[in-house]
Amino acid sequence: MKKRNLTYSLAINEATYQMMKKNKNVFVIGQGVKSPWYVGNTCQNLLKKFGPKRVIDTPIAENVINGIGVGAGIAGGRAIVVHPRMDFMLYGLDPIINEAANWQYIFAGQSSAPVIIRSIINRGGEQGAQHSQALQGIFAHIPGLKVVAPSTAYDAKGLLISAIRGNDPIIYIEDRWLYGQEDNVPEETYNIPIGKGIIRKLGKDITIIGLSYAMVNILKAVEELKKQKIDAEVIDIRTIKPLDINLIIKSIKKTGKVVIVEAAWKSGGVSAEIASQISEKAFSYLKKPIKRICLPDTPAPTSKILEKAYYDYISPEKIIKTVKNIIK
Repeated sequence: MKKRNLTYSLAINEATYQMMKKNKNVFVIGQGVKSPWYVGNTCQNLLKKFGPKRVIDTPIAENVINGIGVGAGIAGGRAIVVHPRMDFMLYGLDPIINEAANWQYIFAGQSSAPVIIRSIINRGGEQGAQHSQALQGIFAHIPGLKVVAPSTAYDAKGLLISAIRGNDPIIYIEDRWLYGQEDNVPEETYNIPIGKGIIRKLGKDITIIGLSYAMVNILKAVEELKKQKIDAEVIDIRTIKPLDINLIIKSIKKTGKVVIVEAAWKSGGVSAEIASQISEKAFSYLKKPIKRICLPDTPAPTSKILEKAYYDYISPEKIIKTVKNIIK
C-alpha cells in the first residue's frame, strides 16, 4: 500500500469519501457537515462531490438526527451521523440506546440497525463544563453497541471503514485534540478489526494501557521513562467495546504491573471496567495494585489556570511519577 502523512481529521475525511464513492447507500448527516471547518475538516469537500442529498446539514435536533440515522440503517442505508460535541448527544440517546442497540436482539438477528455515530469530544479552550465531556463510559455500558476510540490517523481511517462495512450500531469517538496528529496512512481502503487492541511499544517492566487522546501523553511519558531505564509496554485498546482483554492479560503476565490512563472521569469509566476485568481474570499475575490516571471527578473548569491544572491530572509528568512509584 502506498502511504503518506495525513492528519487524523483528514484520515476521517478520506475514509468517508472512499466509502461514499464505493457505496451509494452511505451518506453523512449532522450539524455543520457542509462547513468543513466546523467539524475539523473531517467533511472537507464532501458536499461538493456528493451533493446535498448525501451530505445533509441539519438544524440542532440531535434526537431527530440520530433517529434518521437508525431508521436509514434498518431500511438498508448507512448513515454517518456527525455530532460536533459529544455533550449535546445526550439529547439524542433514545434512538441509539432504546432502538439501535436492541434491534438485532428484538428481531432475533433477522434485522439490524447499522449506523455510525461520530461523537466528538471538544475539550479545552476554556469551554467549561458543558462543552468538554468525555462520555464514552455511558455507551460502553449498553449491550448491542460497539464503541471505538482511535488514537492515530491510521486507526481513524481503518476503524471508520470497518464500522461502515459492518452491520452494527457503532459509537465512533473522536477527540478534537487529536485532529492535528499526523501518521503514515495508506491511500487505499483498509480495515482495522473492531475489538482488537494493539501494542504500541513492547516492554518488560510495566504495562501502560490507554485509549484515544491519552495515548499522546502515554507515549511522551514512555520516551522519558526509557531514558530512566524503565521499559514500559504500551497497549492502545482502540476498541472500548468489545474490549481486547486477552491482549491485556498477555502483557500483564509478563510485567505484573499496570497503569491505566483515560482522559475522562475516574468513577464508572472505561478505566474502571478495564481494571475490573484485570482483577477478575488476571489477579494472580499482579505484583502491585492497579493504578489509574484519570481526570478528577469534577466538571471541567472555565478558568484558563484551573483548566490547565485539571488536564495536568493526565499529563506525561503525572504518568512518569506514577510509574516510577510503582517500579520503586
